[in-house]
Amino acid sequence: MLVIEDEPNMRRLIGLHLRQDGHTIHSVESLREAQQTLEQQDFDVILTDQKLPDGEGSRLLEMPGSAGSTGTVVLLTAFGTVELAVEAMRKGAFDFLTKPFAADNLRAVIARAAQHAQLRRENLLLRNTVEALEGDGEIYGTGTRIAALRELIRRVGRTDATVLITGETGTGKELVARAIHKLSARATKPLVTVNCAALPDTLLESELFGHEKGAFTGADRLRHGLFETAHQGTLFLDEVGEMSPNAQAKLLRALAEGKITRLGSSVSRDVDVRVLLATHRNLLREVEAGRFRQDLYYRLAVVPVEVPPLRERAEDIPVLAKHLLQQIASDLKMPVRTLHAKALKELQEYRYPGNVRELRNVLERACILSADPVIFSVNLPTASAATPNPAVPEEMDLRKALADWEKSAIVQMLGRTHGRKAEAARRLGLSKSDMTYKLAKYEISLPEEES
Repeated sequence: MLVIEDEPNMRRLIGLHLRQDGHTIHSVESLREAQQTLEQQDFDVILTDQKLPDGEGSRLLEMPGSAGSTGTVVLLTAFGTVELAVEAMRKGAFDFLTKPFAADNLRAVIARAAQHAQLRRENLLLRNTVEALEGDGEIYGTGTRIAALRELIRRVGRTDATVLITGETGTGKELVARAIHKLSARATKPLVTVNCAALPDTLLESELFGHEKGAFTGADRLRHGLFETAHQGTLFLDEVGEMSPNAQAKLLRALAEGKITRLGSSVSRDVDVRVLLATHRNLLREVEAGRFRQDLYYRLAVVPVEVPPLRERAEDIPVLAKHLLQQIASDLKMPVRTLHAKALKELQEYRYPGNVRELRNVLERACILSADPVIFSVNLPTASAATPNPAVPEEMDLRKALADWEKSAIVQMLGRTHGRKAEAARRLGLSKSDMTYKLAKYEISLPEEES
């Protein structure tokens, strides 16, 4: 916190009382010094005397980029200026104290101001995550693999252990992190998420650990990192396998010592953060290849949690598909679609290289393109566009395989166009005569035909 007071004895007295509660105090004597300090450093709380040699302390509230936007302001005033202090509170000051003050009163007001500053910092992050924490964080499925995953989440959620979540892209690793956070003692504190693969190395370090003013080009003011923002909460690092060696070293120190150092600073700061991490890579192989620190790996892999791919839990697809269809209907503002039994069977037989994310994509496309309340097999792209290339056998009749595929593509397209031959031909890039020839060649009959 910053104390602005021109009387040396009063500064010492305030510092003596507030250091008892663990506050870090920086003191200045004037508004000019205060403004210079605030341009270089950020504070949670600013305690300022109203009467200063170069003006009134309440002027801080009107200075852009200083106390009004970075800290919680408490005014210290004499009895004769209480009305002025109350007016300052209307402009944004948190509270005021009158001289002389009781030590207990000073400590209580500053404690409330510090808590208010922390809540204000967390508020933006909480707004962005509250929906996910209330609904989307649930793990859907009834199979044995997902039941085992839920049990493991319950066990690690109650601890403060570092958790490494592994699994293929699209399996729902972030949902697992949210579920662990919700079950922890830190559930009322923020869950802060960052995708390590989405940020360049220097920017990632700045995001995680913060930076001082002037630390690099464009750093025009101090910035708190996500470790500080997540203080007493949870920090989720997605795709941690993409971290640079330098960022890995800093992360190791933060995990081992509970300390971080902002870019451009030599001062270490204590942080109380639970760290959850996720990766689609095999980190042990990355360690063997020299791309990931071995000491960091063993620090992360205290409790490994593996999220199974969707192809290994096909029994969960009916429950998962129902949930996703409800979610899609809400997002697209349309009636909820249901799946025909044959369509559901096709979904359960598909291999899903993109996992749950791909299942949602398939269902969303079907909901958009289908005019019926029921989604049929012909509405699913899994049998054609979304199906990965099958392995080629040792021997095969290529002409027959191509003919079978061509016949299947025509039948599916005719299903989507409700038997309209001309429309099916247009979508397949065929002329009417080509379509007529192929219908005869493959002996495909139509319930009704267009000329």
